[in-house]
Amino acid sequence: MEEIVLCAASAYEKKFYLNEEFSGLPQSVKDELKIMCALFTEDVGGILELYFEETGNLEFRTSSNEGDYLYDEIGSVLKIKELQRTKQELFESLEMFYKIIILGEVESECF
Repeated sequence: MEEIVLCAASAYEKKFYLNEEFSGLPQSVKDELKIMCALFTEDVGGILELYFEETGNLEFRTSSNEGDYLYDEIGSVLKIKELQRTKQELFESLEMFYKIIILGEVESECF
């Protein structure tokens, strides 16, 4: 099993992508992800991807176009750490959703 992208945003195209597999998420969660990703890419530039590892852990990945001197690599690391701290409950809930709905784990196995 490979990693599965939850969502992504690009400062270059000014677009947000949410994987169709997660269309069942509450609208408020989808809105929060969109706002969070858009603000991230506006702040540091580049591309942000949130994806699930095959174990169900939610991970972040950032990248930039070659030659993009405006991309703030250090800022992206700091911003991710800030998001992991401030949005911890959201990310834990998304991991739980993924493990139960996508991986089909029994709820007691998730704790």
